[in-house]
Amino acid sequence: LLTAATLQHRLPPRAYVAGHTFLLDAGSALDIEAFRARLQQAGYQSVAQVMEPGEYAVRGGIVDVFPMGAPAPYRIDLFGEKIESIRMFNPETQRSGEKLPGVRLLPAREVPLQPEAIQRFRQAFRTRFEGDPQKVALYREVSKGSAPAGVEYYLPLFFATTATLFDYLPPDTLCLVEDGIDQTAADFWRETSERYRILRTDPERPILPPEPLFLTSGELAEALARYPQVLLSPFATDTELTGADDEVRYAT
Repeated sequence: LLTAATLQHRLPPRAYVAGHTFLLDAGSALDIEAFRARLQQAGYQSVAQVMEPGEYAVRGGIVDVFPMGAPAPYRIDLFGEKIESIRMFNPETQRSGEKLPGVRLLPAREVPLQPEAIQRFRQAFRTRFEGDPQKVALYREVSKGSAPAGVEYYLPLFFATTATLFDYLPPDTLCLVEDGIDQTAADFWRETSERYRILRTDPERPILPPEPLFLTSGELAEALARYPQVLLSPFATDTELTGADDEVRYAT
């Protein structure tokens, strides 16, 4: 369930997400050092106490990890190299809650921060933008292996190609589309293009144009057309309502 504007955002390629997603099941074996290395490769940050998404902590035979998109962090209790239990826990009180049969861990960030990915970003940044990149705070932060706020708007500089949500959907996905999506998508594109026109001249905060970051309204319509759809159209009831706005119902 998402807005048209969100659907227009380009995403990391499926290969990146699939390559940095892994499943853990209670009762299965887990090499803690290999797991730590995989978490680092997936962009998770090692901390003393897990509080935020994208963090993990290892204390003896206990691994705390807060996956992106999860409502709370998980505590993985090991007995030797076997996962004895997986529980959700409260990051403020550190108290464990319900047991889970297994968990799925997604990449910690939308962009990779391995040395080769950082090198790709640096080269693409210098190719795309003129001037000294060292004067740009975001360039310096990424070069040091950090992911500053707003780095997702430079996503195309980390990958050879990007994807859209449609690349993640099964071909028989049924789309429930609200009437007016074309106009909403066109409005988003116009507003985004206008912001780019106004902000693109700042040499210390260079930005990418909308094309590599978002789908145009036409591209969105073309992508949606490949799927079966139910169109939700608003209409007012025949009964006059007083003292309130007209009731709106939806029909197919």
